[in-house]
Amino acid sequence: MIIGAPKEIKPQEFRVGLTPNAAREAVNHGHSVLIEAGAGLGSGFSDDDYRAAGAGIVDTAEAVFSRADMIVKVKEPQAAERARLRAGQVLFTYLHLAPDPDQTRDLLASGVTAIAYETVTDDRGGLPLLAPMSEVAGRLAPQVGAWTLQKANGGRGVLMGGVPGVGPARVLVIGGGVVGTHAAKIAAGMGADVTVLDRSLPRLRYLDDVFGGTFRTGYSSAGLLGELLPQADMVIGAVLIPGAAAPKLISRAQLAVMKPGAALVDVAIDQGGCFETSHATTHENPVYEVDGIMHYCVANMPGAVARTATIALGNATMPFMLALADKGWKAACRDDAHLLAGLNTHAGHLTYAAVGAALGIETITPEAALAL
Repeated sequence: MIIGAPKEIKPQEFRVGLTPNAAREAVNHGHSVLIEAGAGLGSGFSDDDYRAAGAGIVDTAEAVFSRADMIVKVKEPQAAERARLRAGQVLFTYLHLAPDPDQTRDLLASGVTAIAYETVTDDRGGLPLLAPMSEVAGRLAPQVGAWTLQKANGGRGVLMGGVPGVGPARVLVIGGGVVGTHAAKIAAGMGADVTVLDRSLPRLRYLDDVFGGTFRTGYSSAGLLGELLPQADMVIGAVLIPGAAAPKLISRAQLAVMKPGAALVDVAIDQGGCFETSHATTHENPVYEVDGIMHYCVANMPGAVARTATIALGNATMPFMLALADKGWKAACRDDAHLLAGLNTHAGHLTYAAVGAALGIETITPEAALAL
């Protein structure tokens, strides 16, 4: 199989779909690897690093898309990239289709077989290809939130850890999953006063058992959220419904009860955001203000730490990428129900029910797609 990795073209995206180590593994498995020139530079990988791994370097993205049987990326394909996809080709990347009808329609029109990192599952009920980027984004969230809180950036001018005689920032984390846990851990490590809300009692028990005393936990409800919002200097939105649009947990009307200059960090923005006033931003222009509240809603947060994020993602995706290449996508998905859960489109059919429900598009089951 020919595996291709183009340079990412989403604004301020510095990650790359294949590391040199992943390219080397693919070559050792008997596959050919094509890398667009300069694709790895943002993550600290030179073209020579890929050549040393046995990959070929091509000058343009068009050459990658036209020659590769499988495209391996990081972010969802942009409009120019979607126009290059074709039936019979496999696309392996993050997609986040539920809030993106244009991308969904283009993928269906192309006939491409699209497997989304964020919906591949594991036998523990987790999302192993989303987890590493959730860990990165969660750890980044208090860092970028602290920057947003600085007065020069429009924030309240509150220091996360305070100083003797002055209390620390109060941080509210909504969602106690991978993102929320890592966000709470880092925020508490910065000296902030942290509360984590979740609706899973087993998860709350776990957080209390493992992090007891480091931060507080609470059962997420409209009443408790209404009580804590006026106290918060920073709110980190860390909720996830796999493959579906994120629920809106804070309305615009609720901004009025918050402290002027407080920061909202929406880590769920890839799935449409969990605040009513959220819209996607970039690393170039990350923050905007609504009703006196600062919003940080960068849709590719891990791209800010591209080397760490690329290596972490590559470690997670490599076994699945090799299975797809070694066996072909159908055999690989038949052998691994967790990989089959990642199938989102095939031959013009939408195969992920949560996306269909969000966009009002008819779906077929992944098993039915295998039979086509």
